[in-house]
Amino acid sequence: MDSQVDGQVASAPDGETVLLPDGRTAQLWQGGDPDGLPVLFFHGCPDTRRAAWSGAEAAQRAGVRLVAVNRPGYGLSTATAPGHPSGHASVADDTVAVADLLGIAGFAVLGMSIGGQYALACAARHPERVLAAGAIATPAVVPELDPPWHRDDLAPEQQAFVRRLAQVPVDDAIELMRPEFEAYVATVDPRDPDDAALAARWTAPLPPADAVLVAARPAAEVAASAREALAQTAGYLHDGAIAFRAWELRPELVQCPTWLWYGDLDDNAPPRNGRWLAEHIAGSTLVVHARTTHLATLVTRWDEILRTLRAAAPR
Repeated sequence: MDSQVDGQVASAPDGETVLLPDGRTAQLWQGGDPDGLPVLFFHGCPDTRRAAWSGAEAAQRAGVRLVAVNRPGYGLSTATAPGHPSGHASVADDTVAVADLLGIAGFAVLGMSIGGQYALACAARHPERVLAAGAIATPAVVPELDPPWHRDDLAPEQQAFVRRLAQVPVDDAIELMRPEFEAYVATVDPRDPDDAALAARWTAPLPPADAVLVAARPAAEVAASAREALAQTAGYLHDGAIAFRAWELRPELVQCPTWLWYGDLDDNAPPRNGRWLAEHIAGSTLVVHARTTHLATLVTRWDEILRTLRAAAPR
């Protein structure tokens, strides 16, 4: 989609880019009904705005304008400077800046996995703009969980690592994660021009049921997602550094109608995360789908999710 708002939005080979007020670039995608309720989508990690593509037809059916923005350090979105990592609050502000550039006043927010933390933070920080919120398979405030890690299948050394990430400064957490993530990127080899081979490596670590969902997409599309998600390492490292520590913005600050969607077969973010969030967000609705894995919570439920947010937003 090519569009322009006050000269700030430009088409690019990989979609639209916007120039934020401070001069940074943000990469985005829009789909669905251009006259519908704007829903700003926050992707997981490592992932990108392309995670929203599978919802384009559902957005059209639901009367939703779906907008997905790459966080700093993903794809063509400018990484933040060393010593000034992006966080829940800064991404919330970036999101509102993008909405302003697109001529959007009120909007709903929707986040997948770690993206759900950013969606809820945006609702908390900008209650005058956010009409409804949805978080899908999202880790809660991990240090306050019992036990204090988001997954139930972690080995003792992994549990200790998650706890350490929550206790050290953000920049130190980034460096703790860097060797393993850079080794992973080298294994995936996103510069490989062979789409099928790259898509296979990208999906290999996924649970079988989620791998089937991803493999149903064309190999070229899956490979493009991998290349964009891994084009920079800063996005993932910043996400991971803040995902498992106390949040900048408490979930209790969320005031708008809020839905929390989880799958009972999700190992990445089991429903106990959702139960914790439901206890801390007044009036929120927790939905746990049976026989549903991590990615399936979103990919197979787009219609339900977008129609729910559309119905919740004030007319």
